[in-house]
Amino acid sequence: MSSIQHEVGLPDLAAGTLHPGRRMSEEEFVAWCDEDTRAEWVDGEVIVMSPATWIHVKLCQFLEGLLSGYVEERKLGEVAGREFSVRLNPKRRRLPDVLFIANERLDRLREKHLEGAPNLAIEVVSEDSVDRDWRDKYAEYRDTGVEEYWVVDPLYKRVEAYSLGTDKQYHPMVPDEGKIASVVVPGFYLRPEWLWQDPLPSVRLVLNELLGAPTSD
Repeated sequence: MSSIQHEVGLPDLAAGTLHPGRRMSEEEFVAWCDEDTRAEWVDGEVIVMSPATWIHVKLCQFLEGLLSGYVEERKLGEVAGREFSVRLNPKRRRLPDVLFIANERLDRLREKHLEGAPNLAIEVVSEDSVDRDWRDKYAEYRDTGVEEYWVVDPLYKRVEAYSLGTDKQYHPMVPDEGKIASVVVPGFYLRPEWLWQDPLPSVRLVLNELLGAPTSD
């Protein structure tokens, strides 16, 4: 039995042994959800993530690699992928597909989660996450102070990005010359056309464009 289970008197919960519909306290969820279990916790409900499709995996890898490489080069903060949990508030633990944490929020990093909102969250829509990504997380990320929310929808080859205004509402980020430019990651932009290429473009070559380096091999 883990120390957290012992401290709060929880039953011995092995990952994967509970039905996804079973309600849990936050302490139970933390004890149950290990590194091999992709699950979110919302108001006591456990949402177990379905196995990802190949295009979902490749898009997440591309976006994380691109953003991570850019942020590292510019020394802007940290980037994490879909394995790292975000505790938005005492009732919400989410797993964004990609998240960016600016230097000024790095004090929120914990060993196994981020405490509070990241600066940027990106979700890649899958067939079972349409409502969750377009509606539920839109509202949650807005209300907890995620400054930018990007939704990549391979089902309809659609990308939408939202920026949090001073009125605490999300406002669409309008593409300019085929680019969606981030506000919270200075100088970073995304050309939606990159995401629909088969195969996806080289992260290195795209980074060369973003960083102003030569694009030839």
